[in-house]
Amino acid sequence: MVRSWCAVVALTTGFFSIVTTEILPIGLLTSIGSDFSVSDGTAGLMMTMPGLLAAVAAPAVTVATARFDRRTMLCAFMALLTLANVLVVVAPAFWAVLLSRVLVGVTIGGFWSVGAGLGGRLVANGPRATSIVFSAVPLGSVLGVPAGTLIGDLAGWRAAFAVMAALSAAVLVALAALLPPLPPQHATRPHVLTGLLRLQGVRAGLLVTFLIVLAHFGTYTYVTPFLQDVTHASPTTITALLLVYGAAGIIGNFAAGPRAARHPRATFATAAALLAVATLLLPVLGRWHLAAFALLPLWGIAYGAVPVCSQTWFAKAAPTPRKPPQ
Repeated sequence: MVRSWCAVVALTTGFFSIVTTEILPIGLLTSIGSDFSVSDGTAGLMMTMPGLLAAVAAPAVTVATARFDRRTMLCAFMALLTLANVLVVVAPAFWAVLLSRVLVGVTIGGFWSVGAGLGGRLVANGPRATSIVFSAVPLGSVLGVPAGTLIGDLAGWRAAFAVMAALSAAVLVALAALLPPLPPQHATRPHVLTGLLRLQGVRAGLLVTFLIVLAHFGTYTYVTPFLQDVTHASPTTITALLLVYGAAGIIGNFAAGPRAARHPRATFATAAALLAVATLLLPVLGRWHLAAFALLPLWGIAYGAVPVCSQTWFAKAAPTPRKPPQ
């Protein structure tokens, strides 16, 4: 039992390292752009590319690795994440950073498609394990981005990615040591995915998730330059604001879990409405520190609810696959 829960923690830490690597450039955007003499808009490609590639990689990996052991695939993607972080540390030019972000995008899509539903296979209390695994999303914000920003301020932005490379390598070892063999339970064929897309509930869930995630990252990518140039916040204040945002995300994640289980669409709609309010009001009121301290937690609560709402929606919309006869 203890080993099984340790495996859940290792899986959660894997998701944490992926989420943190994905959003780490948000706190370091200005520093990276300045070092390579690119604008904030161009530097924002570091956030755009992984998201787009993850959307393509997730279904492709689901089909291509349908018969591979899940433990093997998780370790392979964690090794790829380690390589991506090392590549940023030694990047001689901005193109190398973008190449690294390509690897990050593939890792995001692959690791999530393989590992998101494994909590229930590792321990008997599947719902709790799933909540713990999904807590990695806001946890990456509450610890990863502020810590990365702080490390970047103290030792340079490359040091932040070096820390992530070390963490990814440690998670790789932990996954290999703690996860049991996890053969696939159901081989996913292309016709299964196309069949799911014919379901109205699945299509609606995909559209809602796509729009919310697009709206979130389209704005959150530039939150650090906004806080610097509009709010005129100091680096210490920005780190504190990002910390508050992430803490609110953890609250949103766990608060939305039981509500999403009963009313996934209503909970998702509430999260979208809160996110809309925060992002609409921040450009208007964000020049005042007090308003920023109020709106960023609201934003964090809203987006912290998104992963569990999305996962619950899809679980309810898609039919449960039947086990083949023995």
